[in-house]
Amino acid sequence: MTPEPPARVQRRPNQTPPAPGPKNGDDVLDDIVSLLAGHIGHTSDVVPPPNRRRAARGGPKVQIHIDYSDTDPRSIHTMAGEIGYSITSNWFAQWMAKLLVAGVLSRSRAAVFLFVAGGQKKGTGIASYTQQQITDGLNELLNDMPGAKRITRPTVNKAVKTLIEWGWLESAGYGRIRLNVTLWFAGNSGEQKSVLEEIASDNGGEPEAFPHKVGPKYLPGQQMLDFEESPARGAAG
Repeated sequence: MTPEPPARVQRRPNQTPPAPGPKNGDDVLDDIVSLLAGHIGHTSDVVPPPNRRRAARGGPKVQIHIDYSDTDPRSIHTMAGEIGYSITSNWFAQWMAKLLVAGVLSRSRAAVFLFVAGGQKKGTGIASYTQQQITDGLNELLNDMPGAKRITRPTVNKAVKTLIEWGWLESAGYGRIRLNVTLWFAGNSGEQKSVLEEIASDNGGEPEAFPHKVGPKYLPGQQMLDFEESPARGAAG
């Protein structure tokens, strides 16, 4: 008796999701802020073993270095990208989120601050950018998006001015911007202590000067930072 052939499995046709529609200017600027926020903090110096590097699929091409042989819990972090990582105050991360939701921290101010914070030179708290370089850097992803809204240099100029008034940034002259290193710092605690001592010297050691006050002013939650007991730690994280 000839066995019956196995029943054929009906396969559903592949369903290709519809292509995303065009984005307006606000959506594009939101994407810039989200991308920058996700990329602050980035690769370790761990060298991956041969043939064991994984590449992320889709989205921006970010190389991730992973050392599978090292299971020591004290080992260095595995971070995306190739520009190092920073230490951020947990209080400040939540403060930024609250200001964004409240509409006090605009997308342009957030984008400018994140771009500068991600560009600081390790152990210095300094980012070497002119306002034109910040503008060009923020618009870099929009070169292939005809008609998308771009951030302008006057907008960057206003954002930098406001962030300085809030005590998040400080002009360091000659195309350099100093970050408030109690909020966001690329480096270890010893390096941070040296930077804080330099800032105190530059500002006459005044307790009212940068970086003690974190604005914007007149809002609940504004911080007055005291470095007397623990100058290496800065803002609570």
